Amino acid sequence: MPHRTAGPTTRLLPWSGAGEQPCHLLTDGAGYVSRVADRVEAVQLTMGAELLGHARELLRDPRADAGQLRYLATRLSEALRDAVRVAESRGARLLHAEASPGSVASPGEAESPERGEGGPGATR
Repeated sequence: MPHRTAGPTTRLLPWSGAGEQPCHLLTDGAGYVSRVADRVEAVQLTMGAELLGHARELLRDPRADAGQLRYLATRLSEALRDAVRVAESRGARLLHAEASPGSVASPGEAESPERGEGGPGATR
């Protein structure tokens, strides 16, 4: 969800720093790290959706044991944490964009966030 703003704003990144502390980026929404964050968010949301499909199958299986269900619950918890972080980040950027009359959408804003290059390891 790239969004070029009239001035720099803070963006909550989709990964944590040391001690699970939130990472923030001061950005205009058009830089390299913003594009990497867009891709990471897309991957996180896709993985969460796939995990939901797996959860439906496992919960229907009467042979699923406690260990499998515990593992599933742990992964679902992680996916929910990621989805909430993405929602908070995008919500904050929307609020900032609405409050900034000079903000302009960058080209391709409505496109899939899976564009750009790089990975989160390069930006931590």
